Amino acid sequence: MGWLADESGLGKCAANHVALTPLSHLNRAARLFPDREALVYGKVRHTYAAYHARVSRLASALAGAGIAPGDVVATILPNIPAQAEAHFGVPACAAILNTINVRLDVHTVSYILDHGQAKLVLVDTQFLPLAEAALAAMEGPKPQIVEVADPDSGFPATGRYPEYEEFIASGDPAFDWILPQDEWESIALNYTSGTTGHPKGVVYHHRGAYLSTMGQVVSWRMVLHPVYLTIVPLFHCNGWCHTWMMPLLGGTVVCCRHVDAKSIYDAIADENVTHFGGAPIVLNTLIHADDADRRAFDHTVEVFTAGAPPPAATLAAIEPLGFNVTQVYGLTEVYGPGTECLWKDDWDALPSKERYAIKARTGVVMPMLEDCTVLDPEMRAQIDMDGAAQGEIMFRGNAVMKGYYKNPEATEKAFEGGWFHSGDIAIQHPDGYMKIVDRSKDVIISGGENVSSVEVEDVLMHHPDVLLCAVVAKPDEKWGEVPCAFVELKPGRQLTEAELIAFARKELAGFKTPKAVVFQDLPKTSTGKIQKFELRNQVRGG
Repeated sequence: MGWLADESGLGKCAANHVALTPLSHLNRAARLFPDREALVYGKVRHTYAAYHARVSRLASALAGAGIAPGDVVATILPNIPAQAEAHFGVPACAAILNTINVRLDVHTVSYILDHGQAKLVLVDTQFLPLAEAALAAMEGPKPQIVEVADPDSGFPATGRYPEYEEFIASGDPAFDWILPQDEWESIALNYTSGTTGHPKGVVYHHRGAYLSTMGQVVSWRMVLHPVYLTIVPLFHCNGWCHTWMMPLLGGTVVCCRHVDAKSIYDAIADENVTHFGGAPIVLNTLIHADDADRRAFDHTVEVFTAGAPPPAATLAAIEPLGFNVTQVYGLTEVYGPGTECLWKDDWDALPSKERYAIKARTGVVMPMLEDCTVLDPEMRAQIDMDGAAQGEIMFRGNAVMKGYYKNPEATEKAFEGGWFHSGDIAIQHPDGYMKIVDRSKDVIISGGENVSSVEVEDVLMHHPDVLLCAVVAKPDEKWGEVPCAFVELKPGRQLTEAELIAFARKELAGFKTPKAVVFQDLPKTSTGKIQKFELRNQVRGG
């Protein structure tokens, strides 16, 4: 029984049990760092005292607009201050935050608003046409719109809807935040990119978001007062939870609306940015920047990169420019990053080619998760760690989603056998370090965005001249991967690449539209199934 055999009188109480939530980070920062800069965007400079007051006003204004605990509040916003404020203000009134990808097409946005049943949506003026078209296509009740006018965007306020600054001005800066009573309560609803049809709604809880913020501080070797640049869109896994994390360290969030080389170099030089996350395409942007867009800086910038394994050549080119890159890997379902290529001192002495090859590994589990390893997907047994055997990456722990909203079948399948199944295929080295050898086979990752081959194929098959089609990933120097369509035409029909791409662009977001079309007879099995592996080999030159 151990030395503490008698536990009578011991138990949870208000003194020893408080629900974990990332909201506590901002409450604490407002007390400890009231005069430190919390949020920066051009001329906009908010201290932690002002940041907390604005978040409180937003929570109060939402409650005054009829938002009740458990309601969903959506955003269609780039990385501007209102998006950061929503990450705290929406859950501070006990609502659930649904950040929507501004790059999606009208039909997908409409589906998300319908499925999530958002009661209110904050919309940047630039994206009002998208929001209005999506609302018009909705089948259910339509959310209220609050317009967020960004003076530096070149899109003046329309005046058709309540404007964000006036909206929060109506709120109470002393609003009493409604903190979760149970850390399992939902904090966010994030939709996947719809790799198998409709996007799935991934539900986050306060506990997972809190633990993700704590664990990433350790993995990123952070100290007090970092300066973080918002390259990762806050509509992707809530910006990998980094905006929730910054107040923990009294850090500064530098908002970045436009992700381009000049904006990034300017922020590093002018704001002394110390950290950012981004897909390998961001690294390539910095490497190939015009001389006029580069700025000198005298410190090392720490970078988390994910979305696709960074090529060793990219790592070799970016690090001499003043960046230290750590490869991380994860999914929406695990709050963003879940593994890291944790560096070992012994690797410092390796030749550069070997060193950068190791840096491109998927790595090992991060501190906030219980386990992540490569298992046989059928037997759910550990694969041989020999750097050759292949299996599926699986996760267990408190930073795994609650499940898929209104989709118990998909949730049950994802959690089969007590593990979250990533769908990503990997090998594992003798030291336990994993390396992805093939993303979920039919998913194309273009510039960090997931593209469903099934969705693209469905659109192409609607063209009257198309008999069969298959879409696979084609390597691309800028985007990492782009969709490539292989098309078999109906007998006697003629169609050009440009015509088919134009047809697809009417229905798909730009990053989902095929960048190349190959007309040919498709390879098939004896049962008529298209052999995509042959097409992959073809585009890769294999």
